[in-house]
Amino acid sequence: MVAIDPRVIARAVSTVAGFKQIWLGTFDGNAGSAVDTGVWNIMTDIHVNNEMQQYTTSTDNLRLSGNGTLQIIPLKSSDGKWTSGRIESTSSYTPEDGKVARFQSLLRFGDAPKDQQQGIWPAFWMLGESSRKGTPWPECGELDIMERINGMLEGHGTPHCGDISDPCGGKTKTTPLADNDWHTWAIEVDRKNKDWKQQEVRWMLDDKEYNKVSGADLGDEKLWASLAHSPFYFILNVAVGGNWPGNPNDKTVDGTKSMMEVQYLAAYTST
Repeated sequence: MVAIDPRVIARAVSTVAGFKQIWLGTFDGNAGSAVDTGVWNIMTDIHVNNEMQQYTTSTDNLRLSGNGTLQIIPLKSSDGKWTSGRIESTSSYTPEDGKVARFQSLLRFGDAPKDQQQGIWPAFWMLGESSRKGTPWPECGELDIMERINGMLEGHGTPHCGDISDPCGGKTKTTPLADNDWHTWAIEVDRKNKDWKQQEVRWMLDDKEYNKVSGADLGDEKLWASLAHSPFYFILNVAVGGNWPGNPNDKTVDGTKSMMEVQYLAAYTST
């Protein structure tokens, strides 16, 4: 069992001016225990992007800290194989017509230096509910609220949609990150305007917008609907290796120094 990180400090769930909270996922429980499987699906049989890790149900990879947080911990075995954790919310949420939906998390990363996190790929993202009913990716829609690779002090926000050519994928933007400590990552889906072309999806780090995509930017109502008018569920995971970050090297460290830690996930709607 990996030791509990003594630096863990529980934080209060944020209130957001002009919004009411409609769902909250927290991680209370005894240190080293598993997540609530009534709220979260623990995923294992997922092999995409040429990633190296095997996702497991083990509390070595996916566990409550005992201080109100979730820790997702990549681990390397003595034979060089990697394991990690991935959870998905059992419920999904649809942005309401005429309102702004906000989806938010407070999270931080392990403190390994960048040259020791090659291949580490944490993410907080959302996938269209239709994917659970057989709609292929990226037609189901995907909103990547935060992705980070290789220990770099920056985060990426990206939509995905359409067919395998993924016409939304080029709409990614990157924002600098001051440190590995606690920061709030959020996405807002703004459906206040009745004209779908004037509606927006906005990405934010600590309430500062760092990416924005509108219906007009896509120019296709069906594509826009897959991102802004459809139900989505939350995903938290730490991948290892893959097409984007590349594989880990001999310097890459495992354990809490390369983890992602999460205080909460919340869904809001404008008042």
